[in-house]
Amino acid sequence: MCKHILNAQVAIRAPCCKKWFDCPQCHAENTNHELRKANEMVFLCKKCKKAFRKDMNDYEDEDEFCPHCDNHYVVEAKTPVAALGVEGDDARMDNRMLKDERVKAQAPSAFAMDDFDERLG
Repeated sequence: MCKHILNAQVAIRAPCCKKWFDCPQCHAENTNHELRKANEMVFLCKKCKKAFRKDMNDYEDEDEFCPHCDNHYVVEAKTPVAALGVEGDDARMDNRMLKDERVKAQAPSAFAMDDFDERLG
């Protein structure tokens, strides 16, 4: 998972060390050598998990798609942006305004044991 490009669609095989990286910055952080330039690049699509080669000398607009699943892998990179924002009161002090969307409301059950004696008569 790349921390530099959030929407990376392919992994790139570095021609110098034959290892897979999501971006050149990941290669620079994890190795102690420069990324070697090459005319032919090997990509690994993250959608269909298949590898393919592209010749960078005659790269055209239709080469921006995975040949196996047609995933458009040349997209504008989304980089992480630090943000700090405060809305409302501190939720740690008063958590009545917080509602956990994952917890569903309990529907009344026909098998509740609260009024079991009254039902039997």
